[in-house]
Amino acid sequence: MPETVFLPGERVDLRPIEEDDLEFLQTTINDPRVWRGIGRARPVNGAQERDFFENVVCDDDSINLLIVADAEPVGTIGFHTIEWEARRAEIGYWVAPEHHEQGYGSEATALLVEYGFDQLGLHRIAARVFEFNEASQALLESVGFTPEGVHRDAEFIDGEFQDTHWYGLLADEWRAQKHE
Repeated sequence: MPETVFLPGERVDLRPIEEDDLEFLQTTINDPRVWRGIGRARPVNGAQERDFFENVVCDDDSINLLIVADAEPVGTIGFHTIEWEARRAEIGYWVAPEHHEQGYGSEATALLVEYGFDQLGLHRIAARVFEFNEASQALLESVGFTPEGVHRDAEFIDGEFQDTHWYGLLADEWRAQKHE
């Protein structure tokens, strides 16, 4: 697998997603512990994963990176719904279940948030998490995101409606907490 690091960290690096990563992505996204947490209810086959790579990863409307620890892919993170004029984006991520609770998601999120504010000039970054995903809620709060509201029964997952919790972080809040 390619070793082109885009954002280096202490324990994880963020690098571009390449064609060689498609098998890891397809296998992991089909794990119920992953697809449930991101609200995806249908399986992804090889052709669909390739289509995602070609039409989403390779376009200029989003930023999609692979989270790598010890040269091994452990998840993905990125900005989507980027609104350049308003200088805001939504962040999304997932970490393979065998790599949960190791701090990889928190470090990757902090790396991408810093890049978004300092390099892209974003003013606001939003995130959404389902009510049952307490680990992701804790991750966002540990990085400095503030709970902003709940969209009731916003998604249908596992045969029932789930609330979506929205979080936000502003550039000045991020910079203030970095200097504490």
